[in-house]
Amino acid sequence: MRRAVCPGSFDPITNGHLDIISRASRLYDEVYVAVMINKAKKGLFEIDERIDLIRRVTAEYGNVRVEAFHGLLVDFCKQREIPAIVKGLRAVSDFDYELQMAQMNNGLSGVETLFVPTNPTYSFLSSSLVKEVATWGGDVSHLVPPLVLEALGERLRKD
Repeated sequence: MRRAVCPGSFDPITNGHLDIISRASRLYDEVYVAVMINKAKKGLFEIDERIDLIRRVTAEYGNVRVEAFHGLLVDFCKQREIPAIVKGLRAVSDFDYELQMAQMNNGLSGVETLFVPTNPTYSFLSSSLVKEVATWGGDVSHLVPPLVLEALGERLRKD
């Protein structure tokens, strides 16, 4: 069975993330979406909320699993016998950092990294940008799935 992982914080998941996950799901038999737990950083959504949103928006892909992780991604991969990491690249600036990470991960464990160019529609898109625009009342409906848009609106109304 061919397995891969799509890692990230997904706070919140965007249409750009979904594009990469969808494409990975067509290339691999099983795709794990590994949601990073970063206790040093307070996210907009709690880890359980992010996992729930991702599971709901990826439900149409029968081969996608969503799990939280902390620590080294290569350890997550080793525990699940995942030989490949799939990363979307938006710009050349992403490549510099991601190449370093790919080389480190390969050196630590032999895990390979597959770089997937982002759909040009989403080349500027990030979770941080979505949160910032939504916080100021901007329209992000074309940047996130409807379920996420609803959750984002509810969360921002509370804050």
